[in-house]
Amino acid sequence: MYNSPVIVDIARSPMGRGKPGGILSSVHPADLLRQVLVALVERNRLDPGSVDDLIMGCVSQAGEQALPVGRTAWLGAGYPTHVPCTMVERRCGSSQQAVHFAAQGIAAGAYDIVLAGGIESMSRVPMGSARMGADPHGKAYEERFPGSVGQGVSAELIAAKWGITREEMDEYSARSHQLAEATRLAGGLANEIVPIETAEGVVSVDETIRATTTAESLGQLKTSFNNDALKERFPQINWSITAGNSSQITDGASAALLMSENTANRLGLQPKARFVAFDVIGDDPLLMLTAPIPATERVLKKAGMTIDAIDHIEVNEAFAPVPLAWQREFKSDPARLNPRGGAIALGHPLGASGTRLMGSMLNGLIETGGRYGLQTMCEAGGLANATIIERL
Repeated sequence: MYNSPVIVDIARSPMGRGKPGGILSSVHPADLLRQVLVALVERNRLDPGSVDDLIMGCVSQAGEQALPVGRTAWLGAGYPTHVPCTMVERRCGSSQQAVHFAAQGIAAGAYDIVLAGGIESMSRVPMGSARMGADPHGKAYEERFPGSVGQGVSAELIAAKWGITREEMDEYSARSHQLAEATRLAGGLANEIVPIETAEGVVSVDETIRATTTAESLGQLKTSFNNDALKERFPQINWSITAGNSSQITDGASAALLMSENTANRLGLQPKARFVAFDVIGDDPLLMLTAPIPATERVLKKAGMTIDAIDHIEVNEAFAPVPLAWQREFKSDPARLNPRGGAIALGHPLGASGTRLMGSMLNGLIETGGRYGLQTMCEAGGLANATIIERL
Protein backbone atom coordinates (compact mmCIF):
# COMPACT_ATOMS: atom_id res chain seq x y z
CA MET A 1 0.00 0.00 0.00
CA TYR A 2 1.40 3.40 -1.01
CA ASN A 3 1.76 5.90 1.84
CA SER A 4 1.89 9.48 0.62
CA PRO A 5 5.02 11.19 2.06
CA VAL A 6 4.61 14.85 2.97
CA ILE A 7 6.78 17.68 4.25
CA VAL A 8 5.55 19.02 7.57
CA ASP A 9 8.34 21.49 8.33
CA ILE A 10 11.88 22.52 7.38
CA ALA A 11 14.36 24.52 9.45
CA ARG A 12 17.95 25.62 9.16
CA SER A 13 20.64 27.41 11.05
CA PRO A 14 21.92 30.81 9.98
CA MET A 15 24.72 30.52 7.45
CA GLY A 16 28.17 31.35 8.81
CA ARG A 17 31.39 31.91 6.94
CA GLY A 18 33.28 28.63 6.91
CA LYS A 19 36.53 29.84 8.39
CA PRO A 20 37.93 30.63 11.85
CA GLY A 21 36.05 33.60 13.22
CA GLY A 22 32.84 32.82 11.35
CA ILE A 23 29.70 33.16 13.46
CA LEU A 24 29.29 29.37 13.78
CA SER A 25 32.95 28.37 13.89
CA SER A 26 32.92 27.99 17.69
CA VAL A 27 30.09 25.43 17.52
CA HIS A 28 30.83 21.71 17.27
CA PRO A 29 29.05 20.20 14.23
CA ALA A 30 26.99 17.87 16.43
CA ASP A 31 25.85 20.80 18.57
CA LEU A 32 24.96 22.83 15.50
CA LEU A 33 22.81 20.04 14.06
CA ARG A 34 21.39 19.27 17.50
CA GLN A 35 19.92 22.75 17.83
CA VAL A 36 18.20 22.52 14.45
CA LEU A 37 16.73 19.10 15.28
CA VAL A 38 15.50 20.30 18.67
CA ALA A 39 13.81 23.30 17.05
CA LEU A 40 11.95 21.04 14.60
CA VAL A 41 10.86 18.64 17.33
CA GLU A 42 9.73 21.35 19.74
CA ARG A 43 7.90 23.65 17.35
CA ASN A 44 5.92 20.71 15.96
CA ARG A 45 5.25 19.28 19.46
CA LEU A 46 6.63 15.99 18.24
CA ASP A 47 7.26 13.03 20.53
CA PRO A 48 10.96 12.35 19.70
CA GLY A 49 10.43 8.70 20.51
CA SER A 50 8.02 8.42 17.58
CA VAL A 51 10.73 9.17 15.00
CA ASP A 52 11.55 6.06 12.98
CA ASP A 53 14.91 7.17 11.58
CA LEU A 54 17.32 10.05 11.18
CA ILE A 55 18.83 10.30 7.69
CA MET A 56 21.51 12.97 7.63
CA GLY A 57 23.85 14.17 4.90
CA CYS A 58 27.48 15.15 5.44
CA VAL A 59 30.29 15.29 2.89
CA SER A 60 33.42 15.48 5.07
CA GLN A 61 32.71 12.66 7.50
CA ALA A 62 36.06 13.06 9.23
CA GLY A 63 37.43 14.75 12.33
CA GLU A 64 34.57 16.13 14.40
CA GLN A 65 32.17 14.82 11.75
CA ALA A 66 33.69 11.31 11.68
CA LEU A 67 31.10 9.59 13.85
CA PRO A 68 27.45 9.42 12.75
CA VAL A 69 27.05 13.10 13.56
CA GLY A 70 23.27 12.87 13.29
CA ARG A 71 23.24 10.20 16.00
CA THR A 72 25.56 12.26 18.17
CA ALA A 73 23.38 15.34 17.74
CA TRP A 74 20.23 13.38 18.60
CA LEU A 75 21.67 11.84 21.74
CA GLY A 76 23.17 15.18 22.74
CA ALA A 77 19.64 16.57 22.70
CA GLY A 78 18.65 14.02 25.34
CA TYR A 79 16.34 12.17 22.96
CA PRO A 80 15.56 8.42 23.11
CA THR A 81 18.41 6.05 22.34
CA HIS A 82 16.19 3.66 20.33
CA VAL A 83 15.92 6.13 17.41
CA PRO A 84 18.53 5.12 14.81
CA CYS A 85 20.53 7.24 12.39
CA THR A 86 22.34 6.77 9.12
CA MET A 87 24.59 9.17 7.20
CA VAL A 88 24.40 9.90 3.47
CA GLU A 89 27.24 11.16 1.29
CA ARG A 90 26.20 12.12 -2.22
CA ARG A 91 28.53 15.10 -2.36
CA CYS A 92 26.72 18.46 -2.53
CA GLY A 93 23.35 16.70 -2.84
CA SER A 94 23.77 14.69 0.36
CA SER A 95 20.80 16.13 2.27
CA GLN A 96 18.61 16.26 -0.85
CA GLN A 97 19.34 12.55 -1.23
CA ALA A 98 18.55 12.10 2.47
CA VAL A 99 15.11 13.61 1.79
CA HIS A 100 14.66 11.25 -1.18
CA PHE A 101 15.54 8.22 0.93
CA ALA A 102 13.22 9.35 3.72
CA ALA A 103 10.28 10.02 1.39
CA GLN A 104 10.83 6.77 -0.47
CA GLY A 105 10.95 4.86 2.82
CA ILE A 106 7.68 6.43 3.91
CA ALA A 107 6.08 5.65 0.55
CA ALA A 108 7.18 2.02 0.88
CA GLY A 109 5.66 1.74 4.33
CA ALA A 110 9.00 1.30 6.11
CA TYR A 111 8.64 4.57 8.05
CA ASP A 112 5.95 6.87 9.40
CA ILE A 113 8.13 9.75 10.64
CA VAL A 114 11.66 10.67 9.54
CA LEU A 115 13.96 13.61 10.12
CA ALA A 116 16.12 14.15 7.01
CA GLY A 117 18.76 16.84 6.70
CA GLY A 118 22.44 17.59 6.81
CA ILE A 119 25.39 19.31 8.41
CA GLU A 120 28.69 20.75 7.29
CA SER A 121 31.08 22.72 9.47
CA MET A 122 33.59 23.82 6.86
CA SER A 123 35.48 25.96 9.35
CA ARG A 124 36.16 23.00 11.64
CA VAL A 125 36.44 20.24 9.02
CA PRO A 126 37.89 21.93 5.91
CA MET A 127 36.72 20.62 2.56
CA GLY A 128 38.90 17.78 1.27
CA SER A 129 41.58 18.11 3.92
CA ALA A 130 40.74 14.87 5.68
CA ARG A 131 39.25 12.88 2.83
CA MET A 132 41.41 13.01 -0.29
CA GLY A 133 44.80 11.44 -0.66
CA ALA A 134 47.33 12.07 -3.40
CA ASP A 135 45.47 9.70 -5.74
CA PRO A 136 41.72 9.76 -5.08
CA HIS A 137 40.75 8.12 -8.38
CA GLY A 138 43.07 5.17 -8.97
CA LYS A 139 44.60 3.87 -12.21
CA ALA A 140 41.52 2.48 -13.95
CA TYR A 141 39.56 5.72 -13.55
CA GLU A 142 42.47 7.83 -14.77
CA GLU A 143 42.89 5.61 -17.81
CA ARG A 144 39.25 6.17 -18.74
CA PHE A 145 39.13 9.87 -17.76
CA PRO A 146 42.71 11.14 -17.99
CA GLY A 147 43.64 14.54 -16.63
CA SER A 148 40.71 15.08 -14.29
CA VAL A 149 40.19 18.65 -13.12
CA GLY A 150 38.65 20.32 -10.11
CA GLN A 151 35.17 21.79 -9.98
CA GLY A 152 36.38 25.33 -10.62
CA VAL A 153 37.87 24.33 -13.97
CA SER A 154 34.72 22.35 -14.74
CA ALA A 155 32.73 25.54 -14.16
CA GLU A 156 35.04 27.34 -16.59
CA LEU A 157 34.47 24.60 -19.17
CA ILE A 158 30.70 24.96 -18.76
CA ALA A 159 30.96 28.72 -19.27
CA ALA A 160 32.96 28.14 -22.45
CA LYS A 161 30.58 25.48 -23.79
CA TRP A 162 27.44 27.57 -23.21
CA GLY A 163 29.03 30.91 -24.13
CA ILE A 164 28.52 32.48 -20.69
CA THR A 165 30.53 35.68 -20.21
CA ARG A 166 32.22 37.03 -17.10
CA GLU A 167 29.77 39.94 -17.16
CA GLU A 168 26.78 37.58 -17.11
CA MET A 169 28.27 35.64 -14.20
CA ASP A 170 28.91 38.76 -12.15
CA GLU A 171 25.48 40.23 -12.88
CA TYR A 172 23.85 36.96 -11.87
CA SER A 173 25.95 36.78 -8.69
CA ALA A 174 25.08 40.32 -7.65
CA ARG A 175 21.43 39.43 -8.23
CA SER A 176 21.80 36.51 -5.80
CA HIS A 177 22.93 38.85 -3.00
CA GLN A 178 20.25 41.41 -3.82
CA LEU A 179 17.45 38.85 -3.81
CA ALA A 180 18.67 37.25 -0.59
CA GLU A 181 18.84 40.64 1.10
CA ALA A 182 15.38 41.60 -0.17
CA THR A 183 14.00 38.31 1.18
CA ARG A 184 15.67 38.94 4.54
CA LEU A 185 14.36 42.50 4.81
CA ALA A 186 10.84 41.30 3.96
CA GLY A 187 11.02 38.78 6.82
CA GLY A 188 11.12 35.83 4.48
CA LEU A 189 13.98 34.10 6.28
CA ALA A 190 12.49 34.33 9.77
CA ASN A 191 10.58 31.06 9.52
CA GLU A 192 13.50 29.22 7.92
CA ILE A 193 16.18 30.16 10.42
CA VAL A 194 16.31 28.90 14.00
CA PRO A 195 18.55 30.78 16.46
CA ILE A 196 21.80 29.04 17.32
CA GLU A 197 23.62 29.38 20.63
CA THR A 198 27.35 29.93 20.21
CA ALA A 199 30.20 30.69 22.60
CA GLU A 200 29.84 34.35 21.58
CA GLY A 201 26.05 34.52 21.97
CA VAL A 202 22.92 33.67 20.01
CA VAL A 203 23.03 34.18 16.23
CA SER A 204 19.95 34.26 14.01
CA VAL A 205 21.01 36.13 10.86
CA ASP A 206 22.99 34.88 7.88
CA GLU A 207 26.55 36.17 7.87
CA THR A 208 27.09 35.52 4.19
CA ILE A 209 24.76 38.01 2.45
CA ARG A 210 26.61 41.08 1.16
CA ALA A 211 23.88 43.60 0.46
CA THR A 212 26.14 46.15 -1.24
CA THR A 213 27.50 43.71 -3.82
CA THR A 214 27.29 44.92 -7.42
CA ALA A 215 28.33 43.43 -10.73
CA GLU A 216 30.90 46.21 -11.00
CA SER A 217 32.51 45.36 -7.66
CA LEU A 218 32.56 41.65 -8.54
CA GLY A 219 34.21 42.52 -11.83
CA GLN A 220 37.28 43.73 -9.93
CA LEU A 221 38.02 40.31 -8.42
CA LYS A 222 40.82 38.12 -9.71
CA THR A 223 40.09 34.77 -11.31
CA SER A 224 40.66 31.74 -9.12
CA PHE A 225 41.58 28.67 -11.12
CA ASN A 226 43.78 29.54 -14.08
CA ASN A 227 47.50 28.87 -14.37
CA ASP A 228 49.86 28.52 -17.31
CA ALA A 229 49.44 24.75 -17.60
CA LEU A 230 45.64 24.99 -17.59
CA LYS A 231 45.67 27.88 -20.07
CA GLU A 232 47.69 25.74 -22.44
CA ARG A 233 45.44 22.70 -21.98
CA PHE A 234 42.14 24.60 -22.32
CA PRO A 235 42.62 27.41 -24.86
CA GLN A 236 38.85 27.72 -25.25
CA ILE A 237 38.40 29.02 -21.69
CA ASN A 238 38.21 32.76 -21.01
CA TRP A 239 38.93 32.24 -17.27
CA SER A 240 36.13 34.05 -15.47
CA ILE A 241 35.43 32.15 -12.23
CA THR A 242 36.19 34.17 -9.09
CA ALA A 243 35.36 33.95 -5.42
CA GLY A 244 32.54 36.37 -6.11
CA ASN A 245 30.69 34.28 -8.69
CA SER A 246 31.16 31.03 -6.77
CA SER A 247 29.30 29.64 -3.76
CA GLN A 248 30.71 30.57 -0.37
CA ILE A 249 32.49 28.12 1.93
CA THR A 250 30.03 27.96 4.79
CA ASP A 251 29.02 26.43 8.12
CA GLY A 252 25.38 25.36 8.43
CA ALA A 253 22.83 22.72 9.31
CA SER A 254 19.31 22.05 8.05
CA ALA A 255 16.61 19.43 8.48
CA ALA A 256 13.13 18.50 7.26
CA LEU A 257 10.35 16.74 9.13
CA LEU A 258 8.71 14.17 6.84
CA MET A 259 5.72 11.95 7.59
CA SER A 260 3.12 9.87 5.89
CA GLU A 261 0.07 12.02 5.22
CA ASN A 262 -2.04 9.77 7.45
CA THR A 263 0.38 10.19 10.35
CA ALA A 264 0.45 13.97 9.95
CA ASN A 265 -3.33 14.06 10.02
CA ARG A 266 -3.44 11.80 13.06
CA LEU A 267 -1.04 14.09 14.92
CA GLY A 268 -2.95 17.22 13.91
CA LEU A 269 -0.03 18.59 11.86
CA GLN A 270 -0.68 20.44 8.62
CA PRO A 271 1.45 19.10 5.72
CA LYS A 272 3.03 21.87 3.68
CA ALA A 273 3.90 19.90 0.53
CA ARG A 274 3.86 16.50 -1.10
CA PHE A 275 6.41 14.88 -3.38
CA VAL A 276 5.60 14.62 -7.09
CA ALA A 277 8.76 13.06 -8.56
CA PHE A 278 12.40 12.25 -7.82
CA ASP A 279 15.46 11.70 -9.97
CA VAL A 280 19.18 11.12 -9.56
CA ILE A 281 21.59 10.77 -12.47
CA GLY A 282 25.23 10.82 -13.50
CA ASP A 283 26.77 12.87 -16.32
CA ASP A 284 30.19 13.74 -17.79
CA PRO A 285 32.73 13.70 -14.91
CA LEU A 286 34.99 16.23 -16.63
CA LEU A 287 32.29 18.87 -17.06
CA MET A 288 31.10 17.49 -13.70
CA LEU A 289 28.46 20.14 -12.93
CA THR A 290 26.08 19.61 -15.87
CA ALA A 291 24.00 16.76 -14.46
CA PRO A 292 21.17 19.09 -13.26
CA ILE A 293 20.20 19.42 -16.93
CA PRO A 294 19.45 15.71 -17.62
CA ALA A 295 18.13 15.31 -14.05
CA THR A 296 15.60 18.07 -14.73
CA GLU A 297 14.61 16.51 -18.04
CA ARG A 298 14.02 13.15 -16.39
CA VAL A 299 12.16 14.41 -13.32
CA LEU A 300 9.82 16.48 -15.50
CA LYS A 301 9.16 13.41 -17.65
CA LYS A 302 8.45 11.30 -14.58
CA ALA A 303 6.01 13.95 -13.35
CA GLY A 304 4.39 14.36 -16.76
CA MET A 305 5.08 18.09 -16.59
CA THR A 306 6.80 20.85 -18.56
CA ILE A 307 9.10 23.49 -17.12
CA ASP A 308 6.39 26.13 -17.64
CA ALA A 309 4.28 24.42 -14.97
CA ILE A 310 6.95 24.99 -12.32
CA ASP A 311 6.41 28.10 -10.19
CA HIS A 312 9.67 28.08 -8.19
CA ILE A 313 13.00 26.64 -9.34
CA GLU A 314 16.09 26.08 -7.20
CA VAL A 315 19.29 25.24 -9.10
CA ASN A 316 22.16 25.27 -6.63
CA GLU A 317 24.56 28.12 -7.29
CA ALA A 318 27.77 26.13 -6.89
CA PHE A 319 29.23 28.45 -9.52
CA ALA A 320 27.31 31.02 -11.56
CA PRO A 321 27.65 29.06 -14.85
CA VAL A 322 25.70 26.14 -13.38
CA PRO A 323 22.27 27.85 -13.13
CA LEU A 324 23.06 30.01 -16.17
CA ALA A 325 23.76 26.96 -18.37
CA TRP A 326 20.63 25.31 -16.96
CA GLN A 327 18.65 28.43 -17.89
CA ARG A 328 20.12 28.38 -21.42
CA GLU A 329 18.76 24.85 -21.87
CA PHE A 330 15.27 25.23 -20.38
CA LYS A 331 14.52 28.88 -21.15
CA SER A 332 12.22 29.14 -18.16
CA ASP A 333 11.04 32.44 -16.73
CA PRO A 334 14.24 33.92 -15.19
CA ALA A 335 12.23 35.38 -12.32
CA ARG A 336 11.36 31.84 -11.17
CA LEU A 337 15.02 30.74 -10.94
CA ASN A 338 16.46 31.07 -7.42
CA PRO A 339 14.11 33.99 -6.66
CA ARG A 340 15.24 34.28 -3.02
CA GLY A 341 18.96 34.22 -3.79
CA GLY A 342 21.15 31.15 -3.71
CA ALA A 343 24.45 29.72 -2.54
CA ILE A 344 26.46 32.62 -3.98
CA ALA A 345 24.79 34.83 -1.36
CA LEU A 346 23.69 32.38 1.31
CA GLY A 347 26.62 29.98 1.14
CA HIS A 348 27.03 26.27 0.47
CA PRO A 349 27.55 24.13 3.59
CA LEU A 350 27.93 21.00 1.51
CA GLY A 351 26.01 18.37 3.44
CA ALA A 352 23.31 20.82 4.54
CA SER A 353 22.60 22.55 1.24
CA GLY A 354 19.98 20.14 -0.10
CA THR A 355 17.49 20.74 2.70
CA ARG A 356 18.46 24.43 2.79
CA LEU A 357 17.34 24.73 -0.85
CA MET A 358 14.23 22.67 -0.12
CA GLY A 359 13.28 25.03 2.70
CA SER A 360 13.85 28.09 0.55
CA MET A 361 11.71 26.61 -2.21
CA LEU A 362 8.91 25.58 0.14
CA ASN A 363 8.74 28.96 1.82
CA GLY A 364 8.89 30.69 -1.55
CA LEU A 365 5.88 28.69 -2.74
CA ILE A 366 3.99 29.49 0.45
CA GLU A 367 4.73 33.21 0.18
CA THR A 368 3.73 33.51 -3.48
CA GLY A 369 0.92 30.98 -3.59
CA GLY A 370 2.81 28.93 -6.16
CA ARG A 371 1.92 25.29 -6.60
CA TYR A 372 4.95 23.40 -7.92
CA GLY A 373 8.64 23.65 -7.09
CA LEU A 374 11.64 21.97 -8.73
CA GLN A 375 15.01 21.63 -7.02
CA THR A 376 18.22 20.28 -8.54
CA MET A 377 21.86 20.30 -7.46
CA CYS A 378 25.13 19.55 -9.21
CA GLU A 379 27.36 17.15 -7.30
CA ALA A 380 31.04 16.33 -7.62
CA GLY A 381 31.87 13.55 -10.04
CA GLY A 382 29.11 14.50 -12.47
CA LEU A 383 26.00 13.70 -10.38
CA ALA A 384 22.72 15.47 -9.66
CA ASN A 385 19.50 14.99 -7.74
CA ALA A 386 16.20 16.54 -8.78
CA THR A 387 12.94 16.80 -6.84
CA ILE A 388 9.51 18.19 -7.68
CA ILE A 389 7.16 19.09 -4.82
CA GLU A 390 3.59 20.37 -4.74
CA ARG A 391 2.51 22.88 -2.11
CA LEU A 392 -0.54 21.76 -0.16
